[in-house]
Amino acid sequence: MAAAAELTLLEKSLGLSKGNKYSAQGERQIPVLQTNNGPSLTGLTTIAAHLVKQANKEYLLGSTAEEKAIVQQWLEYRVTRVDGHSNKDDIHTLLKDLNSYLEDKVYLTGYNFTLADILLYYGLHRFIVDLTVQEKEKYLNVSRWFCHIQHYPGIRQHLSIVVFIKNRLYTNSH
Repeated sequence: MAAAAELTLLEKSLGLSKGNKYSAQGERQIPVLQTNNGPSLTGLTTIAAHLVKQANKEYLLGSTAEEKAIVQQWLEYRVTRVDGHSNKDDIHTLLKDLNSYLEDKVYLTGYNFTLADILLYYGLHRFIVDLTVQEKEKYLNVSRWFCHIQHYPGIRQHLSIVVFIKNRLYTNSH
């Protein structure tokens, strides 16, 4: 999904009225937002953080210094590790690492839903939708997190729902 489309989804999920104009620059199609009263903003995470502030939902950026740092870490991870990767081996490595990380967490920051969860969900959707039942079970913690995020009010919107089976079919998937 193009970054401009993700930002439009984010606007809707934050309850912002449409009206922002996005363009893309360069080979990697980096999103650019031309603001009404200032310079243009460049980059998915920069624009997303701006939209969160515009919606007065700063809690999505983290509530403590540590949580804010974790959100920034995951936003950077999204842009550097998820975007631009379509190699199946890269994706499976990414999912394996994320699965380990989420073992004792509900959300990426622990117990609070943040912008990092939203943008990682949007970034991973195109890969998770293509996983087999067995692969979803192999990445059980990612599947749990992903399923939880897709059911969070206003997040999924027009994206296809990914079906997860609650009863495990394969016993040796780890």
